Amino acid sequence: MDDAPYRPEADSSALDVVGVGVCDSSPLLWRMEDLKTFRRRGLVGALLGSLPRTPRQNGRLGRPLRLLPEEERELSEQHAAAALASANQDGGGAEQHQEQQRRSYEVQSVLALEERKSALLRAMTSSHTDPASGPGTSDEALRRRLDALDHSFTFPWAGLAVQLSTSRAGLTHCPVDRAVLRADWPIRAQPDTCGDVRYQVFRDLRGRGFYLTSAGKFGGDFLVYPGDPLRYHAHFIAVCLSLDESLCVLDVLAAARLGSNVKKTVLLCSPGTDGAVRYTSLQWSGMV
Repeated sequence: MDDAPYRPEADSSALDVVGVGVCDSSPLLWRMEDLKTFRRRGLVGALLGSLPRTPRQNGRLGRPLRLLPEEERELSEQHAAAALASANQDGGGAEQHQEQQRRSYEVQSVLALEERKSALLRAMTSSHTDPASGPGTSDEALRRRLDALDHSFTFPWAGLAVQLSTSRAGLTHCPVDRAVLRADWPIRAQPDTCGDVRYQVFRDLRGRGFYLTSAGKFGGDFLVYPGDPLRYHAHFIAVCLSLDESLCVLDVLAAARLGSNVKKTVLLCSPGTDGAVRYTSLQWSGMV
């Protein structure tokens, strides 16, 4: 297996378009072919979905895959991302969904009525009846109660059970045909100064062959890997700052100490006016 670092400029034009679905403000990848294309580009993202057979754990996760804002922006600039057609744009998907819900409501209404009748029958047959009354009297009372239940029973719409097919998420509700994807469709504009600084650092490190993931739990912006995160540990914690941004000395000490505790080097990354990114490494050497 070739261990050479990934170069995004080398083969990005030959790769397929990635279909991105936006949920609230998060760009997500649902389809397996999109995840494969995404990884072939040297991008990582973060899995969010629980596994159908082991839902009560978070050690191993599945689809969907959430993209970093910088990953989404890089795909958009390379015309390699397109929005998946929503249900409303896919030939009456909303009407079809409402029709399915209506049929499911009718079936569940019948089942709920039968269950209520069974409970009533058990309650009346198990109760002690008056010895003076004959069997015909109790049977007549039961029929009246069942008839009244037929006329008065209503199944609340709020009680409708909705099935969520998590094991097939992304394979049924998303269109499979890639012809609906348009690579020149902008996903979202991001006029954010802080986001621009992060993206310049992201592109520079990606151009140097590194893999990047989020470093929120390490107090930074990116975890920087020398290769695929499935095979390597992160070597650096990248903290993105503009050149004119001031930084408290206590924050510098905290970042250096944290990096030392997790055996990683902290990088202060600042894009310059000439487009080059300046890197300053911090290492904890002890108290003076």
